[in-house]
Amino acid sequence: MLITEPDGRNGHVSLLILGAGWTSTFLIPLLEREKIKHAATTTDGRDGTIPFKFDPGSDDPSQFDALPDAKTVLITFPLKGTGPAAQLVKMYSASHQGGNKPNFIQLGVTSVWTALTWQDENSPYDQQNARAVAEDELMGSAKASVLSLAGLYGAARQPKDWVDRVVKTKEDLRNKGALHVVHGVDVARAIVALHRNFTPGKRWLLCDMHVYDWWDLVQDWAIQTLHAAEYGQPGIVSEAKAMRQKELLSWVGELMMEEGVRALPRDTASVGRRLDGRGFWHKMGIWPSQGRIR
Repeated sequence: MLITEPDGRNGHVSLLILGAGWTSTFLIPLLEREKIKHAATTTDGRDGTIPFKFDPGSDDPSQFDALPDAKTVLITFPLKGTGPAAQLVKMYSASHQGGNKPNFIQLGVTSVWTALTWQDENSPYDQQNARAVAEDELMGSAKASVLSLAGLYGAARQPKDWVDRVVKTKEDLRNKGALHVVHGVDVARAIVALHRNFTPGKRWLLCDMHVYDWWDLVQDWAIQTLHAAEYGQPGIVSEAKAMRQKELLSWVGELMMEEGVRALPRDTASVGRRLDGRGFWHKMGIWPSQGRIR
């Protein structure tokens, strides 16, 4: 949905969303509740959005002409390597010369922090990572900040549905340590908070402040499914799926014996990289609202 004021060629908004994807399903309702004037783009202009597709190889600023002036520009799609971030800032500025220079927020990923210890927003990160290279370029080209997001979940996107994709064998499960996530509702709240209390040149780490143990989650979800099949929703769970849950339960138990793990969840020191997300929430004066994943 596009919301503008009739004060110029393209109008003016407080927040412009470049790429109204999954995150926007949580963000736009919040912007509407908070009465924050906004506009959003999609590649095809669906649902009243502005048709826009960034071409980093083009010097033609006309691709930006349909975009309104904005106080904050949120970039939801990934920029990688050297060039695209600076080009986006240059092209937006060229087609909006009469407006104030906006703040930029880039949605990033927590995988730029790789050390198998506690990591926070001030920890060393992989400066060769293509996403990190583009983020650094953006922060060097404009007033910009990065929200590095842990695993996104909410609505139909649920972590328990990831198990079959990431755990195909017992060895896959053996190698699974910590899981970090953040709910779409809290991503939206974080974006609005950063829009209102901007921190130029800062890369933040955003998670729900929990360190989840994959073994603990796999065991719990398998038991939930088997209980639903037996007591709550007979006929809903296929025989093949029930067998799969029993296999996962066996793997967790066997791995606990093999690795000398006495109880779940495992101690955080034994699950590899741990993300400390307190910094952003403390800075903004808010805290995650969704609790633990189920």
